[in-house]
Amino acid sequence: MIGPEVGTLARWVMLAYTALHSITCALLVHAGLNHYLGRRSRPVGLIALTAGLTVVGVVIGTVAYPDAQPGHPDGPASGLVVVLAIAFVTAVSSVVPLSVAMGVLAAAVATKFAVSRIEGAPMSIAVPAAIGLGSLMVAWLLTYRASMWGLKNVWELDHSRKAHARLAVAEERLRFARDLHDVIGRNLSVVALKSELAARLVERGRSGAVDEMREVSKIAHESLAEMRAVVRGYRTADLDMELAGARSVLASAGVRCQVIGDGRSLSAEVQSTLGWVVREGTTNVLRHSEARMCTISLHRSTTGGTDRLTLSMENDGVTGPESPDVHQPTGNGFPGVAERLAALGGSVVTKRKPPDRFRLTAELPLPVATQEETR
Repeated sequence: MIGPEVGTLARWVMLAYTALHSITCALLVHAGLNHYLGRRSRPVGLIALTAGLTVVGVVIGTVAYPDAQPGHPDGPASGLVVVLAIAFVTAVSSVVPLSVAMGVLAAAVATKFAVSRIEGAPMSIAVPAAIGLGSLMVAWLLTYRASMWGLKNVWELDHSRKAHARLAVAEERLRFARDLHDVIGRNLSVVALKSELAARLVERGRSGAVDEMREVSKIAHESLAEMRAVVRGYRTADLDMELAGARSVLASAGVRCQVIGDGRSLSAEVQSTLGWVVREGTTNVLRHSEARMCTISLHRSTTGGTDRLTLSMENDGVTGPESPDVHQPTGNGFPGVAERLAALGGSVVTKRKPPDRFRLTAELPLPVATQEETR
């Protein structure tokens, strides 16, 4: 639309002004998306600045080039109006309701019609040009608003997933704290009372302090045994309970979990070891992926006359650069799991499967007692 009557200097001025306007619109879009997602307040100052640049650009363009190009129904001012209007309507629609955005769009269409008439375009050309611009902008505006709505839903789902994962961890911590309080709290209170009583008996030179301290020693030993039982119960991972817990925790984080097989007929040692694999694998899914599906499977096989049990966990949603195809697992939890499996002659490996899948496989030879039970 910029014809030969527009000089070189004017071309560069118009390009520079358009670039400045585009930058402010981009900043407004960024601020508007944060406002739409509830991360910041409405950027009123940035809206006013962008609107002012748009109006000034239209006015200057119309004053500088009020006439149409030779042989064309419009001139540079019309082209500038189209560019500025589309950019401004897109940017401002991020921070205002749809009804207000439609009002701004209608004002842009009216401005295009007015500039076309100033340039001397007849009604038969000015009206269709304005309607065409309005139709294009309406379609673009609705598409853009729909994209914003989809982005907000994705952001809210991700935020909810992370919140559910944090709640699941907090619930487990509260359970453990509650068990310790219920088991140890009462006994420690008794120890404190009896210790004070023994001290007072000694101060007054009365007998009975030795008996009280013997009682304190007895209660302390009982408390230690009870605490060990609580910790042992927490650290002992029953396979079926861990499978059920993994399904529940993953479901609360928005991950659909399918479990194939169970731990029936397995020895307590095997169940405890594989239970730790499931626990650490579930933590890995929650911390290091954006999974939507996780499959946990158990199956037996016979190799060289020895029965082996294989537990696999596979999930999607793995992000970031691809790791080597097969590697030994790393992290704070996996080394301990690998040591537990190695103690029973087993192993654990992980494998990245393009484009976004991750598979953890633990193999363990079945003890003779387990083999006989499963026949």
